[in-house]
Amino acid sequence: MTHVTLRSEFENLIDPYAPVAQIGTGFDFTEGPIWHPVDHYLLFSDMPGDVRRRWDARRGVVEVKRPSNKCNGMTYDAELNLIVCEHATSSLVRERPDGRREVLASHFGGQELNSPNDVCVHSSGAIYFSDPWYGRMPVYGVERPRQLGFQGVYRIVPGGEPKLVVDRNLFDQPNGLCFSPDEKLLYVNDTVQALIRVFDVNSDGTLSNARVFASGIRSELEPGLPDGMKCDQHGNVWVTAPGGIWVYSLRGELLGKVRVPELVANLAWGGPDLRTLYLTSTHSVYAIQTKVGPRHEPYMSGRRAGGGAGPSSSPASPVLTQGEMRLDPQRCAMIIQDLQNDVIMDGGAFAESGAPGHAKQQHVVENVRRLAEAARARGVAIIHVWFVVEPGAPGVTLNAPLFEGLVDSKAMVRGSWGAAPVSGLEPRPGDFIVEKMRMSAWEGTRLETILKATGRDMIINTGAWTNMSVEHTARTGADKGYFMIVPEDCCSTMNADWHNASINFAMQNVAVVTRADTVIRALG
Repeated sequence: MTHVTLRSEFENLIDPYAPVAQIGTGFDFTEGPIWHPVDHYLLFSDMPGDVRRRWDARRGVVEVKRPSNKCNGMTYDAELNLIVCEHATSSLVRERPDGRREVLASHFGGQELNSPNDVCVHSSGAIYFSDPWYGRMPVYGVERPRQLGFQGVYRIVPGGEPKLVVDRNLFDQPNGLCFSPDEKLLYVNDTVQALIRVFDVNSDGTLSNARVFASGIRSELEPGLPDGMKCDQHGNVWVTAPGGIWVYSLRGELLGKVRVPELVANLAWGGPDLRTLYLTSTHSVYAIQTKVGPRHEPYMSGRRAGGGAGPSSSPASPVLTQGEMRLDPQRCAMIIQDLQNDVIMDGGAFAESGAPGHAKQQHVVENVRRLAEAARARGVAIIHVWFVVEPGAPGVTLNAPLFEGLVDSKAMVRGSWGAAPVSGLEPRPGDFIVEKMRMSAWEGTRLETILKATGRDMIINTGAWTNMSVEHTARTGADKGYFMIVPEDCCSTMNADWHNASINFAMQNVAVVTRADTVIRALG
């Protein structure tokens, strides 16, 4: 079966000839796929059959729960407790590994919810879920009158009551929902309206600025409507649609279509490398290899409750013994900061500072490039932090000589050669980009949102200038509770004296100071 390429970017996400493998069939209607990141199995629901099943490569399909309260959407929280939308009980529940069942939400305003349908978890621990009334219809739920007069989307925080986060009249049947990789956006689709809306996620967890992201997701020729939906690691949106899965770019452009033999209800990435897309359809479950993985969900870095430190506990520090480290790549992010033409290149705005000479002396570009290549290959998140200002430098306060010099030199202007990353350190697919207008990578940026969303608490801190941006970032990171690792041969400044003063004194109190080769070995 050939998939449909509408824009060339689609073929960076999936091979247009990638086979669609059937891994199980003979079901009534499958939904709610979710992959266990530790034990490596897929859970899914057969709603009309009122049964939950699992699949793994060794045992195939086995039944794990009957009755299942006609469960639909499922996910895990950061402690790998299962979060389940139950149609038959109109409840959102948490199932713990020891079998305990906790009702998280069942009522709003003293009335029963319609039937929680799909669910996602924010890195803060808040849970967002949709509440159409499919679970009160025959076959897919238990037929009974509705108590609420609308279909909403809710947020619930640990120990709290569900809060409506959308206008109660906005949706006909809200269904699939997912966060963007940086959690600044929440996408929610509507099956009846055949569209996807996107909302800004505010710092307090509320939603605002509702707008239509994609519409017209229907066809008179093929069955399929918006239902399940996920974001990939680059922020593209994958949604069930006529003929299979439609893939949209961040800008709402339809990139292509994944063709599937049956009507698809939902999807989830899994497999050891999270590059297998599992599709629950009418009577079967399918698997297809992709070139891209999912946005990093909190559960993907989770540990079982009671089975070790969870994300909220104090994590173990990097192991350092006789000069050798051991680092878990899944806990690491590498920052590449201010390695832009104006900062360290001949001909740049700050060339007269001596920075180009010291960068060459340190071999900083080559060392950072080499470390980044090794880190990417091991699953480390790569984050480029750039100092970028608009023409005229609006918003840059002249409260320090550094910023005065920036403005006077007309440096780091968006779109200019000076603001561009130096040759060899351009972002690669899957990397993150953070923009700033201060020395520290933390100040006024989305850096910490990315780190929390991807479950990273160890930061490999590289870039220019050692005694300014790199040191400021290390100090603040240490204050925030992150483990800072500074490979000193991946940093440079105006001269060796300033570099050594920072590395040998200030950095020693806030970071593990090491070298690129040591970090590469530590990543395994």
